[in-house]
Amino acid sequence: MTAAVGHASVFLALVLALWGMTAPILGYRTGKAGFFSSARAAILGQFILVTLSSSALIYGLVTTDFSIRYVAFNTTRATPIYYRVTGLWGALEGSLLLWEWILIIFSGLVAWTYKDHHRELMPWVLMILSMVSAFFLGVLAFASNPFETIFPIPSDGRGLNPLLEDANMMSHPPLLYTGFVGLTVPYAFAMAALIRGKLDEAWIVTTRRWTITAWFFLTMGNLVGAWWSYHVLGWGGYWAWDPVENAAFMPWLPATAFLHSVQVQERRRMLKVWNLSLIIIAFSLTIFGTFLTRSGVLSSIHAFSNGPVGTIFLAFLALILLASFGLLAYRADLLKGQPEMDSMISRESAFLLNNVVLVSALFTIFLGTIFPLISEAVAGAPVSVGAPYFNSATVPLFLLLVFLMAVGPMIAWRRASWDNLRRNFLWPAVASLIIALALFIGWIREFFPLLGFTLCAFVAATILFDTGLAVRTRRKLAGEGIFTALAGLAGRNQRRYGGLVVHLGIVLIALGIAGSMSFSIERQATLGQGETLAVGAYRIRFEGLRASKQPTHYRIEGAFQVSNNGHSLGLLSPALKFFPNQQSPVGRAVHRSTFAEDLYLILSGFSELEKNRATLKVLVRPLVSWIWLGGVVIALGTLVAIWPFREKGREWRMED
Repeated sequence: MTAAVGHASVFLALVLALWGMTAPILGYRTGKAGFFSSARAAILGQFILVTLSSSALIYGLVTTDFSIRYVAFNTTRATPIYYRVTGLWGALEGSLLLWEWILIIFSGLVAWTYKDHHRELMPWVLMILSMVSAFFLGVLAFASNPFETIFPIPSDGRGLNPLLEDANMMSHPPLLYTGFVGLTVPYAFAMAALIRGKLDEAWIVTTRRWTITAWFFLTMGNLVGAWWSYHVLGWGGYWAWDPVENAAFMPWLPATAFLHSVQVQERRRMLKVWNLSLIIIAFSLTIFGTFLTRSGVLSSIHAFSNGPVGTIFLAFLALILLASFGLLAYRADLLKGQPEMDSMISRESAFLLNNVVLVSALFTIFLGTIFPLISEAVAGAPVSVGAPYFNSATVPLFLLLVFLMAVGPMIAWRRASWDNLRRNFLWPAVASLIIALALFIGWIREFFPLLGFTLCAFVAATILFDTGLAVRTRRKLAGEGIFTALAGLAGRNQRRYGGLVVHLGIVLIALGIAGSMSFSIERQATLGQGETLAVGAYRIRFEGLRASKQPTHYRIEGAFQVSNNGHSLGLLSPALKFFPNQQSPVGRAVHRSTFAEDLYLILSGFSELEKNRATLKVLVRPLVSWIWLGGVVIALGTLVAIWPFREKGREWRMED
């Protein structure tokens, strides 16, 4: 019954999505407004039906209805209920259903928010949203059915991939999918603007907060994924340039470029074609990432097993690119006649350079990601591209981006005068150079780490200096306290000060990456019970092994007493987990974190329990916690940028 309800709901939603694609065209040809209204009603109907379908699959997972193949392969009777719920996105079919669910939630919000606005664009926006929805519903209905039944019904299920049995399973995929799906909204408005030939700044203003919201979820999804990798996979790192990691990161780059370059279009009426191209590329990369993850063409511990949908996604991606850029070429005459840049030393030139660097990084990562496919097609054997390529190619680009974070928001529009440059950058430059000299004398001699820390200090100094001057001016004029003046500035110019806070968050992440990549210590040793390993200022004494039976696996833990400069830090217990359906054990690393550094322990192996010998890998990672702190600061900055403040009777709506 559950399977029948779920699958029928998908089919009915597909019918409504097809109508939502057709109704605006009929309305445009006949001039009857009722067709446009029915497109909005079709979105509402899809929302109800997809919610019913998703609820049916969750119900099947929670009640362990093993007559549904997807349930039998992704949960067991012993699986805790919260992992049963996360089974919705634990494999191919369910993850596509979650994608569609989030998509139709976004579509419903758009239809409801603008029911009385943008009457010329909205029918076409809803048409594009229904088109994307129809694609995913078609895949779910015919190629990747999450409600396929199985007979005979097994007595128990196979369970989730062991790596997915982690609390971050409840946050990382939904965050990332929300970011991916969120980019559909600005894409839909961009296509609607091209279809109707309304290529002024209206669609950009309307979608500004939608784009920031999608960017935020993409950022958080990648950061939570890095955290998951750091504390679950047991290798001591947080980013390996894995193909699926790259697929999640690549849409972030054009989305970030778009958020900067649209300011140039709003202010100077420039970069119209460029901005449309960026949003097409960003949305297309979400489909490309889905293709990489679900086609099996690249090997990755993050990827789903080979699925039947790879070719379908590739065809849809080709259709999107051809139709979108074809429409852009068709409207080329309406996109001509923009102002020229007045000076290379200006805010618009800094933002343009920012875009060039971001797109260069995107191309570099894209090339490294698909190179194994190219080499296999040409030479017959895949050639893997590892972290050394990505690090050597992207680190200089990202350092340049850090520098531009300091310059871009502070330099003047049109043409920066010498007085503007001196006023905004002299003292921050002096402060950062003093910090660089102190770091060189006391700690850092390598070029790239020293440059990275110096540039981060320059960004932070420019932000604090500029904000300090603005607060002082407001206090003089209004007689306000420091915090009241700061809140007033943020309320009056959300985008600027929210963006500056986001930049501070990125600075913290950059510091964490620079510190952990450049100054880590790593040791490995096999210890008998009572033996001690010294790593830097730490002393780790092996106390013994213990075994325990968990609901879904068997666990071997090592007990290690840790001290730092003679001060006890307590007992840390890394483990190996043995799952019935998994040949190799899954590691569970442990770490003790401070703002200065992380102590990271990995149980690499052990002898028989009676012999009490264990192989331990120890890593000391400086400044890793700054990466996660940077994520918190980014969240705060995004909140400042999009929160609907009310000041002096001004009400902010989603399109402001």
